[in-house]
Amino acid sequence: MARLYTDIVPESRSSDDPPPPLPEDVKAVRSGSFGAVANHYERYRPGPPEDAVAWLLPESVGTVVDLGAGTGALTRLLGAHANQVVAVEPDDRMRSVLVDEVAGVTAVDGRGEALPLEDRSVDAVLASSSWHWMDPMATLIEVHRVLIPGGVLGVLWTGPDRAGPFMERVRALLGGGADGVDGVPEAGRLRDTIGEDLQRTDYALEIPPGLPFATPEYRAFVWEMGMTADELIGLLGTLSWIITMEPTERDEVLEIARVVLRDRFGVDDDVTIDVTFRCDAFRSRTTG
Repeated sequence: MARLYTDIVPESRSSDDPPPPLPEDVKAVRSGSFGAVANHYERYRPGPPEDAVAWLLPESVGTVVDLGAGTGALTRLLGAHANQVVAVEPDDRMRSVLVDEVAGVTAVDGRGEALPLEDRSVDAVLASSSWHWMDPMATLIEVHRVLIPGGVLGVLWTGPDRAGPFMERVRALLGGGADGVDGVPEAGRLRDTIGEDLQRTDYALEIPPGLPFATPEYRAFVWEMGMTADELIGLLGTLSWIITMEPTERDEVLEIARVVLRDRFGVDDDVTIDVTFRCDAFRSRTTG
């Protein structure tokens, strides 16, 4: 799938108001759901672009930690930027896939709030599409503990760009009336199922006052990927609110999405559609 990168300066970030945070019990269930689809996640969830990693780590470092590494989408890019890569992942199933897929990496059980690492032992800690599942204050304290003075904290989120043409069309379609859109009555149900999560994109690295980190820098990277219906449905199936559905409901929602792609976007079989992806990257350093 072809990629064309364009970086974006901070002032172009969306100002849309995000929905309220997930309740803690829902967050706990969703954050622990990915291991159930670990192999599917490895196949269909795109990772961040190399350009974003190079921006976070413009110079090679000794040891870098991939925090909440999942199946290794970021981990596999870090070898070019560090002498040693340590992947920290709490889910045994996700970590098992990572070990099988990414050679030369130390993979350990752990989480942001309790890192299995020595004080001041690493040069950089990066988290890709995982930071929002952690307790930010406890994780910041732990990250500061393990980083060397002046060490890098980098946080990324990667996914379809809500402002891109494809997602604009999806949002317009799902914004129709209760009876559906243009002969696709199922679109109303799809909207009711995923509407709020389409808005849950305003993630950011925030450093509370008093913590010894510099004000985060920000940059976004945007690119195009041609995707088939199978790839789009596969990506949809990696999202926590889909994974945690009852199997029958999940199958129905994914089938509705496939029908919408075919009937409203003309995407079926080997036909592809260009989808704009976006990686929002934040970089900070310890100051004490």
